[in-house]
Amino acid sequence: MPVTDITTNSDDRSIVVTCDFPAPVSRIWEFWTDPRQLERWFGPPGYPLTVTDHDLRPGGRVTYYMTSPEGQKFGGYWDVRSVEPTSRLAYVDGFADAEGNPAEDMPLGDTVVDFSEHEGGTRVSSTTVYGSAQDLQKVLDMGMAEGLTQAVGQLDEALVADAA
Repeated sequence: MPVTDITTNSDDRSIVVTCDFPAPVSRIWEFWTDPRQLERWFGPPGYPLTVTDHDLRPGGRVTYYMTSPEGQKFGGYWDVRSVEPTSRLAYVDGFADAEGNPAEDMPLGDTVVDFSEHEGGTRVSSTTVYGSAQDLQKVLDMGMAEGLTQAVGQLDEALVADAA
């Protein structure tokens, strides 16, 4: 499994996910920055992702929704803060309705994703900091840690499928 560690810390309101992949940094970067590649893995299994807007530049927004097996749509967005090709993405991660309108009553996460070479492959470290310990707990209660682990597993499966 590519997830090597998930650490939550209520004192600094964070969740840190570390993953290792047997592929070059440039390939893993594409899985995050190409909307069609992002759709292959982002989100829990059984909830396919559809990217509706993809403006991956500082000040831009990426919007998407996941569709449940019952057809219900769960939206989200990234307000992009910075993009350092093949090394770092930073964005505010938010929940939205199916049309991409921000859900004002849901937590926002300030996320930084670092990509680096590691043991012949790529290490991805994603750190998300929430506004309060209660916001962190809310996303953890929603299954955020499990969902991230499952989603990253799908990225690993996509790598295997590409190699076949």
